[in-house]
Amino acid sequence: MYALSVNIGRPRPNPWKGISATGIDKRPVDGPVAVTAPGPKGTGAVGLSGDRVYDVKNHGGADQAVYAYAREDLDGWEAELGRPLANGVFGENLTTHGVDVNGALIGERWRIGPDVVLEVSCARIPCATFQGWLERDGWIKRFTRAALPGAYLRVVEPGEIRSGDRLEIVRRPAHEVTVALEFRAMTLEPELLPLLAAADALPEESKELIRRRTRATPPPGGART
Repeated sequence: MYALSVNIGRPRPNPWKGISATGIDKRPVDGPVAVTAPGPKGTGAVGLSGDRVYDVKNHGGADQAVYAYAREDLDGWEAELGRPLANGVFGENLTTHGVDVNGALIGERWRIGPDVVLEVSCARIPCATFQGWLERDGWIKRFTRAALPGAYLRVVEPGEIRSGDRLEIVRRPAHEVTVALEFRAMTLEPELLPLLAAADALPEESKELIRRRTRATPPPGGART
């Protein structure tokens, strides 16, 4: 298991979301990249030096410091879409090899290289920028149905990473809430929401959203009484 590439965004106009720019155009970089905890959402800061987000309301901050996507899943999308997909094209900071990113547990920790430790925090939810960037009508629905969202991670221990660094899973929590399960519950399968209570490492804003949606979702087999 290793980081196949480390990817940094290039600012581009964003005609798909009504904001001035997007950092979704991420490209592999050579050499070490500093990784630090970016602080709370709202500033545009992310975990990798030289990168940032522009939709500061919905992206960035401590719980979305780093986004990882598996090369194996990109390969599957290549075959389905009939087009090449370069490392970083989904807007991921880390393109991994040999890691079941969507099968990772919420709260699972990865050591990458000698210094950096990251913690899986939540799944990526697709947006209009992602669909526009890939130039695929209906992409949000297609990506959602596949339930291969990739994972956001928070920075536990800062340091430097580079392409080719070994990735080691150093902690797995004692629950069964995977990135894919959380994504399914938050999108097309709200009946799964109660299962997410076991994942204490979810972002606080996600926990509050889950509480609201759980109260609003009738139990299986009938309406609320």
